[in-house]
Amino acid sequence: MFERINRLFPVWAVLLAVVAAFAPELFVGLKADIKTLLVVIMFAMGLTLTREDFARVIKAPKPIAVGVILQFLIMPVAALLVSRVLGLGPELTTGMILVGATAGGTSSNVMTWLAGGHVALSVSMTMVSTVISVVATPFITWLLVGQSIGVPVLGMLMSIAQLVIAPIALGVIVHHLLGARIRKIESALATLAMAAIVLIIAIVVALNAGNLATLGPIVAIAVIAHNGIGLAAGYWLSRALGFDIRTARTIAFEVGLQNSGLAVTLANQFFTAGAALPGALFSVWHNVSGSLLAGYWKQRGIPARSATSETSESTSR
Repeated sequence: MFERINRLFPVWAVLLAVVAAFAPELFVGLKADIKTLLVVIMFAMGLTLTREDFARVIKAPKPIAVGVILQFLIMPVAALLVSRVLGLGPELTTGMILVGATAGGTSSNVMTWLAGGHVALSVSMTMVSTVISVVATPFITWLLVGQSIGVPVLGMLMSIAQLVIAPIALGVIVHHLLGARIRKIESALATLAMAAIVLIIAIVVALNAGNLATLGPIVAIAVIAHNGIGLAAGYWLSRALGFDIRTARTIAFEVGLQNSGLAVTLANQFFTAGAALPGALFSVWHNVSGSLLAGYWKQRGIPARSATSETSESTSR
């Protein structure tokens, strides 16, 4: 049952966003709960991680390193370029940069699984980029928009540590103690995390309901372009660097799908509700685009010649 609910993630996100746009009073009062909802998401993610996931980082450092480097290079720069081309103001540009400067989202793990990519590699990249984001996200935000808007680097650093690292670490500890029981409810945990993300989207849309008519279309174009650049660059640069198709697909999702829930939380905490709008729309769109791309890649499968070369490569290692 939970798996069926989880597959419809994009539908729930769009549905609740529409409800929030037309009835914002249902969600505006929940603004203070955004941080709590993010903690729930990160704790649920931590509950699914094992010691083996951490060991993979040591066993296969090259694709993880490439994925994480592309993540923190492509997405922030793409966010800035798209904002400049579309003439977005400082508030929305900050929101775009926050999305670009965060780590890969947990949805990248799901999309990788659906597309037939390397799920273990995806989980490892998300984990590593999340840890690095404690320092990288505030620093990159300050570097790209610090001249036009005040960026509280230290405050953001401490907030990310509290909102992301602490709940994930607690989740890993609980998994270590109750691993067998946790595995039985992993689908339910994914549903819980999905519900929290969808509710965050609804709250932010409700907070910006008055601006959606004027800002919504241009921000939607910016978000679609940003996401598309991340997915395309992640895939083709990985292929250019010699990675096989499955690995390239995995890196593409890790680069293109962001932890936009964190971007929304940081925007609300340190900037404005308007700065949270790109993150909210990104949360909706990247699940739609990710699902469509995963379905397309799954249908295509792995070309026979590539699959053979991948098998021989793994055998020779």
